[in-house]
Amino acid sequence: MKISLIGTGAYGVAMASMLSKKNKNIIMWTESQKTYDKYVSDGYVIKDVLPGFELPSNIKLTTSYDEACNGADIIFIMSAAQFVGSICKEINNYITKNTIVCIASKGIENNSCKFLSDIAYETLKTKNIAIISGPSFAIDMAQGNPVGLTIASRSKKTRQDIIKVLANDTLKLRETRDLIGVQICGSVKNIIALAAGMINGMGYPESTQSFLITESLHDIKALIAALGGNPKTITSFAGVGDLLLTCTSTKSRNYSFGNIIGQGATKEEKEKYLSDTTVEGYYTLKSIYKLIKNKKIKMPIIDLIYKIIMKDEEPQSLIKFLINKK
Repeated sequence: MKISLIGTGAYGVAMASMLSKKNKNIIMWTESQKTYDKYVSDGYVIKDVLPGFELPSNIKLTTSYDEACNGADIIFIMSAAQFVGSICKEINNYITKNTIVCIASKGIENNSCKFLSDIAYETLKTKNIAIISGPSFAIDMAQGNPVGLTIASRSKKTRQDIIKVLANDTLKLRETRDLIGVQICGSVKNIIALAAGMINGMGYPESTQSFLITESLHDIKALIAALGGNPKTITSFAGVGDLLLTCTSTKSRNYSFGNIIGQGATKEEKEKYLSDTTVEGYYTLKSIYKLIKNKKIKMPIIDLIYKIIMKDEEPQSLIKFLINKK
């Protein structure tokens, strides 16, 4: 079996390391010749991605889509959400009706506000589409710490095939059909993490962060229902599990960005952070805000976070909102 991964970021490397435990033919694609050259010259240690972590010898790197995807049985898309559409177009020539495509990106497309699974269904020849999501920092996964993820697909065989190649002694997967709910959880948790970081930055304790997380769970559950997903998905690894992790750890870039806003960062400081760091919640906020407006769905917590991040409203208004929220 040939398994391909599109993207050599930290999470892609960590996922590849998990797959290497049970599979011999693994290939990773990178768009950067510089990354490829550095990978080779460093002796298969991607120092800038996961410091000190050495990829197993059965993982190959390439800059060629043809080499990566031609004949692949399973393709994992590990890029940021905004690149999923263009990647699907690039790889479609190598897709057959039997190919499994598993998307690990979190978010929705900025311009169209489409879910990533919908983009894949519309673009690719295969209907074997899956979404994988859950509470797992790349470094924790790569180091072999126990983690749990949710695998979502309309196809039971697709779910089971992914579990067969990926689940191991440190990685557990729970399956669901709810593509919509899993993607909403994976998107909105990054936005809530911005708010959790603000609370920390303003000097409030863990009790206040828990207040935010609990209120957010109810709102995310309602949003899942409004968009046609299964509200029970909020209790999954992709739901409460990922929300807890992202909203309580300084390893989260979304949480860290919110933290500097809560501390009163200047416009220049915020712009520098965004230019130096990929903050998925910042971009997802724009998409989710547009989506709920288009669908005429009321979600006041998203409205408020949008005003704070995009319109420079005072972060302190978040505390007033939580106290007065119905």
